[in-house]
Amino acid sequence: MATEIFSPSKNDQAQVDFLPLQGTDYVEFYVGNAKQAAHYYKTAFGFQSLAYAGPETGVRDKASYVIRQNKLTFVLKQPIRGNNEMADHIARHGDGVKVLALKVEDATSAWEETTKRGGKSYLKPTTLKDDDGEVVMSGIHTYGDTVHLFIERKKYSGPFMPGYRKWESVYNPTSTGLLYVDHCVGNVGWNQMNPWVKFYEEVMGFKNILSFDDKDISTEYSALMSKVMSNGNGYVKFPINEPAEGKKKSQVEEYLEFYNGEGVQHVALATNNIIETVTELKNRGVEFVKIPESYYATVLDRVGHIDEDLKPLSELRILIDRDDEGYLLQIFSKPVEDRPTLFFEIIQRKGAKSFGKGNFKALFEAIEREQAERGNL
Repeated sequence: MATEIFSPSKNDQAQVDFLPLQGTDYVEFYVGNAKQAAHYYKTAFGFQSLAYAGPETGVRDKASYVIRQNKLTFVLKQPIRGNNEMADHIARHGDGVKVLALKVEDATSAWEETTKRGGKSYLKPTTLKDDDGEVVMSGIHTYGDTVHLFIERKKYSGPFMPGYRKWESVYNPTSTGLLYVDHCVGNVGWNQMNPWVKFYEEVMGFKNILSFDDKDISTEYSALMSKVMSNGNGYVKFPINEPAEGKKKSQVEEYLEFYNGEGVQHVALATNNIIETVTELKNRGVEFVKIPESYYATVLDRVGHIDEDLKPLSELRILIDRDDEGYLLQIFSKPVEDRPTLFFEIIQRKGAKSFGKGNFKALFEAIEREQAERGNL
């Protein structure tokens, strides 16, 4: 059953937070065609052009497009030639998240503190400089081929970081109201959730703030288990999922099969007006998992009063849940590529700190219908 594990006090945070994080700096994707992916995220999700690196800037082996919306930054990278780590990553996994970059005050300290606690180094502290200042970055490995980079940019005033030039384009669609990364969810293999929970606890100083077992997250056919890891100030949250035994293949098993390993399942993007954001996203072609209309007949009996009119929420198929501190509104996209792997969550928090336990059954049944259509249930 779901259990709340830890609610840190300010004193606890001050004592244990050897890795103070200021939030998500950016999410980096390895993709087969970065130019087209950037156009998709601009068109469908409302990002704006920010920065570019590639042959024209002296980078001979890859192209990188950086897009931004409010405090949300995506980096889309592709190799220009084959026979390299990036090309191999795309061949193995398809388009997916490679880097979850975390903003820090001191990237050198972040690397030292995490590697001495058992983190496997991905990038030793490295300083990049140009006329706009300097960025220090370092990194460690996490589950699968995913890595965390620590980004220190307090001495930098350029558009993104050294090595990139400002990318200005005529085509800049308007924002859809997406604000920042709320959380990122990782899918790991059988019996691997607890080892990775231990990694985040010991290497990064995170706490397990919420746990869901296979009784919480299950349907007639499939199940999974999940633990939510949070850093000391709560700015960075990484739920970790693993499969659980069921009659048929769970969504986590489907992901692991098609991604060929562990990786980021979805990125949750925050908004202050989910009705306006989702309406705009749907108008731009983003497809969402469809919840049955019957869900809305009793949802207010479960969650109580909400500020929003239920009618537009039901028309858009937005889910509602409540915890002791308030309620949340959330919806999940269909996978954004043909491999049934990466998708996005749109979330608006009205006080709630939780992750929508009350919606699990309806959501999972809807996802199972999508799996069945793909022939993967």
